[in-house]
Amino acid sequence: MIELAFIACLSADPSACEKKSLLFDDISPMICMMTAQPLLAQWAGEHPQWKVARWSCGLPRAGGEQT
Repeated sequence: MIELAFIACLSADPSACEKKSLLFDDISPMICMMTAQPLLAQWAGEHPQWKVARWSCGLPRAGGEQT
């Protein structure tokens, strides 16, 4: 399992940020890195009040949530 972890901040209040993640069962870390930007652009389009501040791919964190 691979996690695309990212920090999303409110567009109206850039100091209000939250940790988010997307979990994938069927991709490698390299594929995650190659497809992260389009996936995050899609997520941002579906959540226009948020702006993605930074992201990374890796093994899931303990207690990670899928958003």
